[in-house]
Amino acid sequence: MNSDAVPELDVIRAVLAATAPDAQLLLPALLEVQRRVGHVSNACIAAAALHFNLSRADVYGVATFYHDLRGESAGDHRVQVCQAEACQAVGCRALAAHAERRLGAAMGTTSSDRRVTLETAYCFGNCACGPTVRIDDEIYGRVTPERFDALIAALHGPRP
Repeated sequence: MNSDAVPELDVIRAVLAATAPDAQLLLPALLEVQRRVGHVSNACIAAAALHFNLSRADVYGVATFYHDLRGESAGDHRVQVCQAEACQAVGCRALAAHAERRLGAAMGTTSSDRRVTLETAYCFGNCACGPTVRIDDEIYGRVTPERFDALIAALHGPRP
């Protein structure tokens, strides 16, 4: 066991100890673990299954269904490309492909330098201005590949 695992397990135990074993509280507990640790690990899934008297498959299903939960910690920045219908009509799929090439990361993964996690999202309510990208908490409309590159450059300087 590596040194990072002990604090993570301590956090998981603390969150579960403070949570009643009511299955309706599973999602809030998982979200709290992720808030504190950065992700929901297999160890968390196993502990939550025991705590809530659910199967690991049930907990895994919840952990993988919700877009905000992740199995590994996100990068320094979250970049989300909207894939909803309105954005599809104005080229979001091509923009997503460009983002993957630019960052060297597939959707749902983190760049090798751990700076950016690239994610798919569905609708930021900016439909008239697609394609839309959210970087951390800021929403950008009418994002072209060139504008995407400029936004990413601002996150971590010029690309080598």
